[in-house]
Amino acid sequence: MASSAANGNDSKKFKGDIRSPGIPSRVIHVRKLPSDITEAEVISLGLPFGKVTNLLMLKGKNQAFLEMNSEEAAQTMVSYYSSVTPVVRNHPVYMQFSNHKELKTDNSPNQRAQAALQAVNAVQTGGMTIAGIDATGMGGPSPVLRVIVENLLYPVTLDVLHQIFSKFGTVLKVITFTKNNQFQALLQYADGLTSQHAKLALDGQNIYNACCTLRISFSKLTSLNVKYNNDKSRDYTRPDLPTGDGQPPLEHQAMAAAFGKGLAMPGVPGALASLAIPGAAAAAAAAAAAGRLAFPTLSAGHCVMLVSNLNPERVTPQCLFILFGVYGDVIRVKILFNKKENALVQMSDGTQAQLAMSHLNGQKLHGKPMRITLSKHTNVQLPREGHEDQGLTKDYSNSPLHRFKKPGSKNYSNIFPPSATLHLSNIPPSVVEEDLKMLFASTGAIVKGFKFFQKDRKMALIQMGSVEEAIQCLIEFHNHDLGENHHLRVSFSKSTI
Repeated sequence: MASSAANGNDSKKFKGDIRSPGIPSRVIHVRKLPSDITEAEVISLGLPFGKVTNLLMLKGKNQAFLEMNSEEAAQTMVSYYSSVTPVVRNHPVYMQFSNHKELKTDNSPNQRAQAALQAVNAVQTGGMTIAGIDATGMGGPSPVLRVIVENLLYPVTLDVLHQIFSKFGTVLKVITFTKNNQFQALLQYADGLTSQHAKLALDGQNIYNACCTLRISFSKLTSLNVKYNNDKSRDYTRPDLPTGDGQPPLEHQAMAAAFGKGLAMPGVPGALASLAIPGAAAAAAAAAAAGRLAFPTLSAGHCVMLVSNLNPERVTPQCLFILFGVYGDVIRVKILFNKKENALVQMSDGTQAQLAMSHLNGQKLHGKPMRITLSKHTNVQLPREGHEDQGLTKDYSNSPLHRFKKPGSKNYSNIFPPSATLHLSNIPPSVVEEDLKMLFASTGAIVKGFKFFQKDRKMALIQMGSVEEAIQCLIEFHNHDLGENHHLRVSFSKSTI
């Protein structure tokens, strides 16, 4: 066995869970394992990254040492799991490099581990030939799944998919794309057994309540070739890949790491991280019992966002209320007294916070790109009576301007990312094209185009010079009084003129 003194040193350092992964070594120390874990389950944590050459279980301490065939494989594994905490039997598991450079184990007390290793290695070498047969369609299921998301009311990101599918095994690669007006993804596991398990449990489930339905089939591909790591594609085994020419840089690499830590859907911390689906049958039964979805909805939990990098000279609670109100009902806004470039925005639920965050993060307001993250606050405090805060905190819970008050409102199906073209509605008959063009140009913005809807003159599209100008005009003119008791409604359009 590996010398117990060294084991002792390894385990003494493990107070708390946030620590540097240490100096690279082929041997990885795994902690916080569930007490009933099997050798095969521990080995499976290493398999996607290379060959596992040795294993030492310390069951009394809920720990194990795993030796990989190369330091490179071990490094890839530790860096992957440091951003995506693995969950085994609903226990988060932690790992770091061991002080040992290799594992020397007596075979006698370690026979079960050796037997498990032999079995896995036999399957792994056999697996090479299976992968070869799969291409011709004769073998078992492909490790690559094709995922279509139907009824896409809310945006589904690569990180959301990664978090959901990670419940069933290590996701190696993901590519997302839109085809036939449908959001689709290809997702690769280490083996066909894992993909089969995921498909059985997730096919037909909704990600959010009553929408975003997963349709899953096995892909004809047996492996994915990912060239870039960005928000459209990711190879988790190759963190060194470029983001790709012309692609926006992965500003949210940090956010991706946070997502991996169980924030797949900023709305409920760990909504999916804590999702327990012990097996496909249980998942199917639970879904049938719930009547509609396997995943918790995001109505609870974190609905407060921290918005930073604002322009302190120009930002007001009202302008944040109108802009964030495009993606949900804003309850309260607080601009921070001592740091006026930061604000807290509280939505009516976590799904709306996720929606606003995914659409508005990085967009320019008053010349500066907004940075949006989830706040640790669960609500925005109002100032105590008698404490005036210069109007920096506003309560909008009873505002008549909420777009999503009515259940099933058609506004839900008209949620689009910020765009240079705005959709105008509730235009009174007396207002003509010139009036509206002059109104929108009065902000100093450029009006590039205008078009009334043929069938309904109450609605029109207006195209501004840039997305930033359109954002400013939406803030300025949503609910603008056009006379005859008509208040203009402004939202982002998916169409262009």
